Amino acid sequence: MSPLFNDVFLKACRSEHVPYTPVWFMRQAGRYQAEYRSIREHYSFFEISRHPEVCAQVTRLPVEKLGVDAAILFADIMTPLKARGLKVEIVEGVGPVFDRPIRSGADVAHWKPLDPSQDLPYVLETVDLLHSQLDVPLIGFAGAPFTLASYLIEGGPSKNYHQTKAFMYAHPEDWAALMDDLSAMTLDYLLAQIHAGAQAVQLFDSWVGAVSEEDYRKSIAPAMNRIFSKLKETEAVTLYFATGAGHLLTEWNKLPVDVLSFDWRTSANDLRRLGITKAVQGNLDPALLLAPQNLLRARAQTLLDQFQDRPGYIFNLGHGVFPEVKEKTLRALADFVHTYTSQNKPEARRFQTGQS
Repeated sequence: MSPLFNDVFLKACRSEHVPYTPVWFMRQAGRYQAEYRSIREHYSFFEISRHPEVCAQVTRLPVEKLGVDAAILFADIMTPLKARGLKVEIVEGVGPVFDRPIRSGADVAHWKPLDPSQDLPYVLETVDLLHSQLDVPLIGFAGAPFTLASYLIEGGPSKNYHQTKAFMYAHPEDWAALMDDLSAMTLDYLLAQIHAGAQAVQLFDSWVGAVSEEDYRKSIAPAMNRIFSKLKETEAVTLYFATGAGHLLTEWNKLPVDVLSFDWRTSANDLRRLGITKAVQGNLDPALLLAPQNLLRARAQTLLDQFQDRPGYIFNLGHGVFPEVKEKTLRALADFVHTYTSQNKPEARRFQTGQS
């Protein structure tokens, strides 16, 4: 690892002092980049992951082009399920689609367990390559049990998750078995990424905001506690992400996780009111990336001002970058966050005004 390694992101995750606010973007590798589009002319989405040199290049691109403070492994949350023999395809404009949605515990019983070193050696090789290539931390990731279950039960993306929640209500024993299976798989997958060199891991629970606080506490939190408790035994920092899940933040705050994500529906005042004590990341509305530059900068500055005196803040989007965003917009935003916060940290203001 480079002696010039930039660990500002890791320090912010641990709520330690940082010289400026670190920034990275959800889905910071993708179709908005010309280089990525060129690579996709030769490799399908899943094929990229199977070629470590190519996957490492795609993962590095945002660091090299945008100047962000962390890289996130390029992969898909379906990768471990596909490696277990489940038939899933990424349909352009739709998302992951399963040919046989599960309807009972019997549909899960025949799944083979995941052995990351045997089933996903190319992912671990990519992590190992990036560990030596990057001068910023690498975030490994996996899908969280509820979100994976939602795709498995719905057969693909959903607007309401009625089938998923109906399964949870009508088949509580099968649901518990499914959560046990997916949490064990997710944990093994993340531990393998950490062992290969990932300094942080993020759980994407993108659609868990569809459930109530009571249902989360009863039917989902036990699995998340198991995962984060075991990850806590490693040196990696942990992050938890969902969208539209502000009502679950008090439950998340009880989990042994380092960083909580929040989106534009939740404000800094909401975090204070809810007594959220962990480090946080968010929450710029990604739609602002298409707004006039002066408005984007003003909204980013307002957000940064709200967190300038709070330890443990990482600038990010409330959801992911989408294809219409211009690369130069993201680069300018990352530069602005770095410059503005390095000049406006409390200690910098004291120095500038001659205070001791």
